[in-house]
Amino acid sequence: MTLTAPRPTSTTAPPTGPGDLPPTGPGAGPPAVERRRRPGRRGRGPSVLDAGGWLTMVLATVVLGAPLLWMVLASLKRPDELYRVPLQWLPQSVDLTSYANAAQAIPLGQLFLNSVGLTVVGATLKVALGLCCAYALVFLDVPFRRTMFLLVVAALMIPPQITIIPNYTLVASLGWLNTYQGILVPGLASAFGTFLFRQHFLTLPRSVLEAAEMDGAGHWRRLWRFVVPMSGPTIAAVGLVAVVNEWNDYLWPFLVVDDPSRMTLPVGLTLLQNVDGTNDWGMLLAATTLVTLPILLVFLVLQRRLVAGLTTGAVTG
Repeated sequence: MTLTAPRPTSTTAPPTGPGDLPPTGPGAGPPAVERRRRPGRRGRGPSVLDAGGWLTMVLATVVLGAPLLWMVLASLKRPDELYRVPLQWLPQSVDLTSYANAAQAIPLGQLFLNSVGLTVVGATLKVALGLCCAYALVFLDVPFRRTMFLLVVAALMIPPQITIIPNYTLVASLGWLNTYQGILVPGLASAFGTFLFRQHFLTLPRSVLEAAEMDGAGHWRRLWRFVVPMSGPTIAAVGLVAVVNEWNDYLWPFLVVDDPSRMTLPVGLTLLQNVDGTNDWGMLLAATTLVTLPILLVFLVLQRRLVAGLTTGAVTG
């Protein structure tokens, strides 16, 4: 008869409180891990902060959108409806007389073509120059490139009004007054575009560019075949900002150009103002609507790309 020793059993009681130790006997299993669920936002109602944020957005929309809505609706009214008391938001009937009068008073077609041409060419050149400058600051082993980048950042802090007199003197000495190049050339260097592209390029994978270099691709090919396709949101953001700035630019074209055939739409609105101050507000509102709506529609369509491009590489040093 063979005697078998009984297996030792653990007499340690399981922990009953947060201060007790887990069982350590031979038959004890792995200690149970107690997971505490953190209270999340799921299942919670809207907080006071959320309500305040929505209220702020609604208030900002009303404050910014009401004048634009009034401008569009007033441009569709008859001239006698603009001066009625009390004011009425909606026109009694859609009337395009103000638009026809504005088209007869100033060359709207020529002004529109000038604005479109200068905006497209200026924004394209700003994006191209910003890409090239940022590529040189990141991927080329040039001396003092950090110092150059600091100069770019410093240029962002200088108000553009400071450079008006030197630029005007230079443009006048070159004989570029009343010319398209006189409007475009002084503003082609974009410190904002160079800064944003440089921050984005620092986040790109170096392995892709190193592989392209091993395959014999030069800097020009690496820029346009690899860097540009990986920088779509940033290019869209810089391009949209450049388009808005070029379209809305008023002070510099106003100083350089006094020929109506070379004016842009914002500058051309000054042709509708009378010397004695008695303006036709219907014509002014109609012309202002034509200036505002195109760029507003472009911004609304591309606003998501603008946000994505501005946040790309925002935390890169």
